[in-house]
Amino acid sequence: MIEAISLWQDHLQKTTEGFTEAFTHLSAAELNWKPNAKTWSIGQHVEHLIIINQTYFPILERLDKGTYKGPFIGRFGFMTKMLGNFILTSVLPETAKKTKTIPIWEPNASEIPEDILTQFAAHQEILAEKMAASRPHLEKGAVIASPANRHIAYTLERAFEIIVAHEQRHLKQAKEVMSLMEKTP
Repeated sequence: MIEAISLWQDHLQKTTEGFTEAFTHLSAAELNWKPNAKTWSIGQHVEHLIIINQTYFPILERLDKGTYKGPFIGRFGFMTKMLGNFILTSVLPETAKKTKTIPIWEPNASEIPEDILTQFAAHQEILAEKMAASRPHLEKGAVIASPANRHIAYTLERAFEIIVAHEQRHLKQAKEVMSLMEKTP
């Protein structure tokens, strides 16, 4: 399990570096630029990642305290495997189909602050620490419910895989926004 945690932490670091290298030179206006009303700005992509990842923190805290009550559906291994695989596949960077996020995970509709990349880097460090601290739960094969829907359950291990893939997907999408911005006169 140590190897898996280390791999996830490496991916978090690379994603953080990817966002920093690609966007740190941008102004607040550029971070908030949108090609159209239906597309998120670069800043919104970053804020969305912070928001969604933080919704896992209370679950991790309850696991640590021993107060987490697993979801009923989590008792059925085939269901947790199927649901976890489905979610993971939907957030892979190479998955072309876009999915609409649920309201609790939507980024702020107003201006994203210019220091969003600094906030993201700090968030990533906390997330990496929480992954490491979750080792006992990972080794026990803990099953959790999605923070968004108690009827969707997957292993904690799959949750971390989903988080890592989801971040890479949004880095790719943010770079696509940057490309559109560079083409706009």
